[in-house]
Amino acid sequence: MNIIPFPNRADWPALLARPVQSTQQIEAAVAPILAQVRNGGDSALLELAQKFDKVDLSAMGLEVPLTELDTAELALSDELKAAIRQAYQNIRTFHEQQKQPIEKIETMPGVVCWRKSVGIEKVGLYIPGGTAPLFSTVLMLGVPAQLAGCREVVLCTPSNHPAIYFAAKLVGITKVFRIGGAQAIAAMAYGTESVPQVYKIFGPGNQYVTAAKMLVAKEGMAIDMPAGPSEVAIYADDSAIPAFVAADLLSQAEHGADSQVLLVSTSKRLIELVNLVLPTQLNKLPRRDLAEKALGNSKAILVDSQADAIDLLNAYAAEHLILSIEHAEVVADKIINAGSIFLGNYTPESAGDYASGTNHTLPTNGFARAYSGVSLDSFVKKITVQHITPSGLQHVGPVVEAMAEAESLDAHKRAVSLRLASLNEAKPA
Repeated sequence: MNIIPFPNRADWPALLARPVQSTQQIEAAVAPILAQVRNGGDSALLELAQKFDKVDLSAMGLEVPLTELDTAELALSDELKAAIRQAYQNIRTFHEQQKQPIEKIETMPGVVCWRKSVGIEKVGLYIPGGTAPLFSTVLMLGVPAQLAGCREVVLCTPSNHPAIYFAAKLVGITKVFRIGGAQAIAAMAYGTESVPQVYKIFGPGNQYVTAAKMLVAKEGMAIDMPAGPSEVAIYADDSAIPAFVAADLLSQAEHGADSQVLLVSTSKRLIELVNLVLPTQLNKLPRRDLAEKALGNSKAILVDSQADAIDLLNAYAAEHLILSIEHAEVVADKIINAGSIFLGNYTPESAGDYASGTNHTLPTNGFARAYSGVSLDSFVKKITVQHITPSGLQHVGPVVEAMAEAESLDAHKRAVSLRLASLNEAKPA
């Protein structure tokens, strides 16, 4: 990685830019696929599976039979099944604590307001096939959907990996479809003869899947968040272990050629040591070609001070941020833009990807400035409730009348005034 001396702040936007994505060209290719599924339903899905995935689904069917989900675990080792079950338990434990009990608040005497959480009735989960079977994402999306009480959970994936089916069964998903790409997003957004229409779509995917999600969002479909290639930023000082830093950089770089990794340090020596161990680790990776291309999008920035590092990292707003520094927790309090933060030398980003308990579905491409990662809240709606007693209306009513009158909304005022008048008439003489 080339060492870049701390740049002028005017140069930050160019320096911190993600790999360029030609969204207009991709959306132009995806839009006809969405229209084809919307108009053609199941037959369009079968045709597109043959065209893009070279798979004939007409014989085996779009939906995975429950018997296939039930028997998937027979193809997995006991060690992997135990690991998946433990990850499931850790993720469930963390997300269960996000449940909020109903708390009734009396804003004025006799005026009581509260919120209740209601699971989104129908949600769709997309799990890509690609070069890696992301069964961990089934847990990350399926566990909060299960805890939220979503009544119908639909999973679309072009992969037939038994670990994906095993994880789906573990989180209670029974509707699994052998559909990938932009057409899977279209199927869940519009519904077909076989695939139920959902109210919100979750899950990662390639640039075509991402474009499909963004296009259906323009039509009113809720999605988890804008997404892009995976990324990590690491802030390391001389207390960091260079081999660990190199391993963390490569753990994100191996996702794909368009991934980006960023190393920030006040120590030139640390960056040089990381550069020394990177090639050795890279050459041992089965996916080294992808990781090597991703490193071409990546940078090592030498900063003058911790304050500069914090400013730079907040400007970058990384999906994953690793703080391999002294007093990491103190610095973490100063980070305001990041998807997820990992503290110290022994908290690899991989732990969050799989089994520590936090969710790995996170905002990328700088969206961490305004978006949170997926959580239990992502799968629920918050509905406010209020109850006003007669005496409560006598307290709050005049406030409403005065404000409604000032806004020239006479019907609003009258809805209160009529009630107040009836209360006055009911008073004993």
